Amino acid sequence: MSKEQRTQVSAMLRQPRPDGSRSVEAIRAGFKAMMAQMVVPDGLRITKTTLGDRPALHVEPGTEPGTGTRTGTRTGTRTGTILYFHGGGWVFGSPETAVSLTGNLVARTGFTAYSPDYRLAPEHPFPAAIEDTLSAYRALLDSGEDPSTIVFAGDSAGGGLSVTTCLAARDAGLPIPAAIVAFSPGLDATRTGESMDTKAGIDPFFTRESLGHTGAMYLAGADPHQPLLSPAVLADLTGFPPMLLQAGTDEVLLDDSTRMAARARAAGVDVILDITADVPHVFQSFVGVLDEADRALDRAALFLTQHVRTPDTAATSAR
Repeated sequence: MSKEQRTQVSAMLRQPRPDGSRSVEAIRAGFKAMMAQMVVPDGLRITKTTLGDRPALHVEPGTEPGTGTRTGTRTGTRTGTILYFHGGGWVFGSPETAVSLTGNLVARTGFTAYSPDYRLAPEHPFPAAIEDTLSAYRALLDSGEDPSTIVFAGDSAGGGLSVTTCLAARDAGLPIPAAIVAFSPGLDATRTGESMDTKAGIDPFFTRESLGHTGAMYLAGADPHQPLLSPAVLADLTGFPPMLLQAGTDEVLLDDSTRMAARARAAGVDVILDITADVPHVFQSFVGVLDEADRALDRAALFLTQHVRTPDTAATSAR
């Protein structure tokens, strides 16, 4: 990663913001404007649909074999489905703001993806988001999709949902997905990770205060000391699928990933903790700007294709 790349991203994230706590409307508008700058691969088919009880985006690879993209080349459509959960602190964001990340995973894997528009706080606090993401997973299963071909993925709050939705699915007696990929996941509503303090001032995006502001909207008075809010410190991960956790060293939520990885290992779960130096929260969004973002997405795509049993992989293993 060049100094020029780091400077460009840092300047974008450190733009002056109004003093004090911003309104929900201002937070949502600012995030939407920032994410509109991110690169979406060419050649995708993106349509609005419904999954479960909520609107969703359906993202599919292009129809022409070998279609090139600005960030990679698709190798052909495979049988696999990514259930992608967008970030935004459970308060802001949408499937549209995450379409760069969703689209880049689709372009690199050849899988299709659904990104549900789960309900947001403060209008719909915990556990509304988990209810909606679990409903989306149920809908895929009810449509006949094999869980061995479904993966959960998400960024930030959505990375947290990739874990808590799996917890909710397991506890509801549903089959678990084939794998989980989480980009800079939010996994501890107690905010007890050491990085909350050691990365203060280094993180160009979050502060303890800003996380507390939106976090209170999502909690709405709920005790954060429960597995569906703080899985990195409280969840029983028995029976979980393989996990890939990616984070950067320059983020206050770093220890959400490091402690989740340790907890997964202790539960006998296959887990890869993928930490990139000198990059911020959800650095994968800066694909085409940061070299590390492209490489991290390549690693995530490889992980997904290795863990989804498609007709291609099943035929290969049978030889």
